[in-house]
Amino acid sequence: MANSIGIVKAQRAVFDTPLTFRSGAVLPCYELVYETYGTLNEDKSNAILICHALSGHHHVAGCYEDEPNNIGWWDNMVGPGKPINTDKFFVLGLNNLGGCHGSTGPSSINPETGEPFGASFPVITVEDWVESQARLADLLGIRRFAAVVGGSLGGMQALQWSLAFPERVAHVLAIASAPRLTAQNIAFNDVARNAILTDPDFHGGNYYQHGVVPTRGLRLARMLGHITYLSDDVMADKFGRNLRTEQYNYGYEVEFQIESYLRYQGDKFAAYFDANTYLLMTKALDYFDPAHLSGGNLNQAFSRAKAGFLVISFTTDWRFSPQRSREIIRPLLHNKRPVSYAEITSNHGHDSFLMEHPHYFDVVRAYLANVYHEVTA
Repeated sequence: MANSIGIVKAQRAVFDTPLTFRSGAVLPCYELVYETYGTLNEDKSNAILICHALSGHHHVAGCYEDEPNNIGWWDNMVGPGKPINTDKFFVLGLNNLGGCHGSTGPSSINPETGEPFGASFPVITVEDWVESQARLADLLGIRRFAAVVGGSLGGMQALQWSLAFPERVAHVLAIASAPRLTAQNIAFNDVARNAILTDPDFHGGNYYQHGVVPTRGLRLARMLGHITYLSDDVMADKFGRNLRTEQYNYGYEVEFQIESYLRYQGDKFAAYFDANTYLLMTKALDYFDPAHLSGGNLNQAFSRAKAGFLVISFTTDWRFSPQRSREIIRPLLHNKRPVSYAEITSNHGHDSFLMEHPHYFDVVRAYLANVYHEVTA
């Protein structure tokens, strides 16, 4: 791993102060799993928060001593000399509440019942995540982030930081994101959730007690989602109409290589991700709309923001298209916020934000170099 942060270790924070969710539900206590990279400076002004997307988690960069092949999901972006440079910044990544990678979520034990939360875990929103992230920052003594960075659903969290805690974030990097989902995106999420909800092994979300996993539903949900993360160009270049064998079998088993790929991705995902977490994450996507309480007026919603912004989109991303990014930019300009925008030519679709791309990385590197100059001025 060139310029990797190297060996890292997950940490755990325990919170005994109840957290009231946007829905009105209350979580009496909870835990957040997180990792940090780099060194926090004396006045704790060089911290960057990384917000993860739907299937992400706290393991952003580096690897574990006992799992050298378990490399962080954004290791190409975060590390010494990389665009998010850990020689300069203290980087924080966490697994959000409701997750299935160590933070309190549906598969965690409810202390009141001694059983997994399951379906009783509250529906969560981006606003709830940001509140819990702010509490973690408090615990670490970080009063203000130099930047909050995220792609996709992570970008929505970064935007929410600028609205919920305008004094606590200097810059926001919203990558391949949107100020709210389109009807088409909500529809995709609903179909994916229904694949899980109608799986006979789902048991109303309490499948843990039955010793089963709604594998079929989760597998289908991931297959559908994965299609939307790729571009038509990538699928054509990588798979085309290639068959696994040299002839048609005239049946319903796997024949095309794209079918084999999607089923492999679905099986792999279903083996480690929690179905209830998938439901929660997609609902958080659906509910995010800063303008909901402003009669749909994004100009008014973003009037609270005080940060500087870097917004990045990718040409072949049809799940969160460049048009969605421009919907972020317009209200920021209306409110006279400093905003930079880059539309990157890439054929990787929505997954582009995870890929190493020279232009994309140069934009992030240059922007954060200016952020670091502010920190050290």
